[in-house]
Amino acid sequence: MKSLTSILSFVLFALFVASTACAPSHTNSSATEPQGKEYTSAYVCPMHCKDSGSEQVGQCPVCGMDYIKNSEHQADGHKH
Repeated sequence: MKSLTSILSFVLFALFVASTACAPSHTNSSATEPQGKEYTSAYVCPMHCKDSGSEQVGQCPVCGMDYIKNSEHQADGHKH
């Protein structure tokens, strides 16, 4: 009987851990959107290297890749 109790306790614990790990996060959507000029500039590095990005065509100073046009960039800095 003791082993049955141990098994049931383990199964319940495993279900609890699995349910909390898979539960949806209730975070603000703006917190999950990438920020920083490596994501918000008109031209960005395909690798999104830290502190890369420019308002003009060029190359990433970190990895040397050519910048690509940021399709989400708006002149006013907002996505609509």
